[in-house]
Amino acid sequence: MVFKRMMQALGVGGPSVDTVLTNPNTYPGGYLEGHVHVVGGDHAVDIEYVAIGLMTRVEVESGDSEYQSNQEFHRQRLTGSFKLEPGVRHDVPFRFEVPWQTPITEVYGQHLHGMTMGLATELEVARAVDKSDLDTVAVHPLPAQERILNALLQIGFRFSKADVEQGRVYGVEQHLPFYQEIEFYPPPQYAGGINQLELTFLPTPQKLQVVLELDKRGGVFTEGHDAFGSFDVDYASADQIDWVSRLDQWLRQSASRRGLFF
Repeated sequence: MVFKRMMQALGVGGPSVDTVLTNPNTYPGGYLEGHVHVVGGDHAVDIEYVAIGLMTRVEVESGDSEYQSNQEFHRQRLTGSFKLEPGVRHDVPFRFEVPWQTPITEVYGQHLHGMTMGLATELEVARAVDKSDLDTVAVHPLPAQERILNALLQIGFRFSKADVEQGRVYGVEQHLPFYQEIEFYPPPQYAGGINQLELTFLPTPQKLQVVLELDKRGGVFTEGHDAFGSFDVDYASADQIDWVSRLDQWLRQSASRRGLFF
């Protein structure tokens, strides 16, 4: 009996948890729906709560070094405390709101290289927290984001990779402690002046904030440096703008003001 109680204290024979998403595809400001199935083990337990959280991989700078950290940035408690009898199944439905500034992971049906996004389930049993594996989530761009991405591709920019970086972006409304950078290789007409273009989206319910960074190509006697710029997009009128022309003009003007020439 003492051995059995000890095994129970270690979690052996305890409850199992499984999360099933109705649809793993979503978008910034959207939602995820599904069920968490909790099944009792071989002894009764007191469940303190069931919670789910959205997680992504973030690059963190610390002094002169960098490391990656899996960070939960939005969470929702699904239940309060309840008693789970042996072998009994407890189903918990949920509707989980996705934050507006959640990084995107998919573009035109293809996974964005460098991105990780998942929904983690947490079950607390008598002060012992059990976390399930990540259920992969695909975050697709909003229509306004898609139009800007499509325009950059039409101009000739090519996807390089994406990452999520800890920190703040100056001069914009930011809700999370990190931001996403989507990196592009420049087309031939820009290649003489810049190494790459970095794009950051920071959507809000009212507008899409767009931040662009041009990484200047250094010369033999000069160091490269970055040029920043930002603008807001109104969701209602985003489809009425010639983004190819607008972005090309903006990039050239922004670069020229900062001494970059193509």
